Amino acid sequence: MKLQDKVEFVTGVASGMGKAIAELYATEGAKVIVADLNIEGAEAVVEGIESNGGAAKAVQVNVASLTEIENMIDKAVKEYGTLDILVNNAGIMDGFEPVGEINDDRWDLIFDVNTKGVMRAMRKAIPIFQEKGTIINIASTGGLNGAHAGAAYGASKHAVIGLTKNTGYMYANEGIRCNAIAPGGVKTNIAQSMSNVSQFGMDRTKAVQGVMPRLGESEEVAKVALFLASDDASFVNGTVVVADGGWTAAF
Repeated sequence: MKLQDKVEFVTGVASGMGKAIAELYATEGAKVIVADLNIEGAEAVVEGIESNGGAAKAVQVNVASLTEIENMIDKAVKEYGTLDILVNNAGIMDGFEPVGEINDDRWDLIFDVNTKGVMRAMRKAIPIFQEKGTIINIASTGGLNGAHAGAAYGASKHAVIGLTKNTGYMYANEGIRCNAIAPGGVKTNIAQSMSNVSQFGMDRTKAVQGVMPRLGESEEVAKVALFLASDDASFVNGTVVVADGGWTAAF
């Protein structure tokens, strides 16, 4: 049990990587608060965890809302008394628009969910951590490279990586670790958040997508998240772990 009695909060849990992370953490002994805008999906994850003997609670949250983010973490602390691990997984895609096509509304929404929501959750969690705490941000290979999505998504994930590195360094002496995972293509439903896709943007990224060795499974990313949350990663801080099957090793 690598996370025995740890209290963990993960966003975007109704499906995909968030669901896999919550389930794996629970099997390793963590008490899990699962948060998603889709409360029915979050509750289904809780039911699955509890049926396997784990402990979990579901909360509904829109990570673009400051009030809801702060309330969700307050609920976690009220339920279990503290918070040990924060996983910022919730995110949405753009429509592969290059900067010449992006509009302000889309840009603002992408950043509210993918970046500002991450910052706000981290800001709320930092004072709660008592001498030791772990933050894991789900970034993207799109946060390291320029041709894995559109301008807004890529910029939002680059910002998450910068925020991760800054936080890891700033709070290293406080016993708080902050790392990011940059998954490549993974079988999730994030494409459902796409609309009004730019044909120009999609065409420009085809060559890059074409050299992807394979799509990953959510469970493979969850195993990386388990490592980063556990004491096995006690000396890993302020960095990005790429989990893409070797995709970005090509360029």
